[in-house]
Amino acid sequence: MATTARRTTTNGTGPSLGPAEAARRHGAGPAIWLAGDPEDLKIWMERGAAGIVTNTVVLNQMVQKYGQVVDVVQRYLDITDKPVVVEIDGHTTDELLAVGEVFTRMSDQIILKIPCTSHALGAFRVLKAQGVETYCTTVFSLAQAAAVAQAGVTHILPFLEPVKDLGGDPTKLVRDCVQMFSGWEQRPYITAALVRSVETAYAALRDGADGIIVFWPIFEEMMRHPLTDHWNQTFLDEWIAMRDAGLTQGVPISLEH
Repeated sequence: MATTARRTTTNGTGPSLGPAEAARRHGAGPAIWLAGDPEDLKIWMERGAAGIVTNTVVLNQMVQKYGQVVDVVQRYLDITDKPVVVEIDGHTTDELLAVGEVFTRMSDQIILKIPCTSHALGAFRVLKAQGVETYCTTVFSLAQAAAVAQAGVTHILPFLEPVKDLGGDPTKLVRDCVQMFSGWEQRPYITAALVRSVETAYAALRDGADGIIVFWPIFEEMMRHPLTDHWNQTFLDEWIAMRDAGLTQGVPISLEH
């Protein structure tokens, strides 16, 4: 059985907190994780995004553009010091561990993302013992969430938009997971995945998700609101009026409108 390099505390005594768990200990609030092309994501990493999340669909698109998958992952690592979630796949527990080791050896920023399968349970157990954070993706039921949590996964990813596409309540599983794990002292994150609209992002955050995963255009759209636009323009006009009246000497205000 392949083993992943053990992550240790600074004094070498045992598994350390992973990058996402360390962030939670600091109480930063719900996390917004971004997906997309590394060339598009760099600016958003500097604007408060929690980290980068990949899936095999995105990775396959990126390798067509940039080459080998390890080179694509390195591109993500090169643009941020925040966590980078790499989705892997495989047919057995041993294969998942062997594949995962390739990426966890690249950087302690790496979190492994594994689809919800029975052989993933063994991988989650081993990786937890090694101090490697994990995401479980393609979660569609409370029973699945309970099973992967028991195995030791760090993040559970309820899929939202596919449920919405079938006419269901996209955030019901988020609410159910929040309730089920509410009494756990060391509960997994509930991180909403396949969030493709501002409306679904709002619902997930309202219903108690610890974080959401969106492509960067949705993140940008989340910052828009007609009333925000109106009042931002009102305040900017007053700011410029003070400048035009010569009342902002010593303040470096741009001349551009």
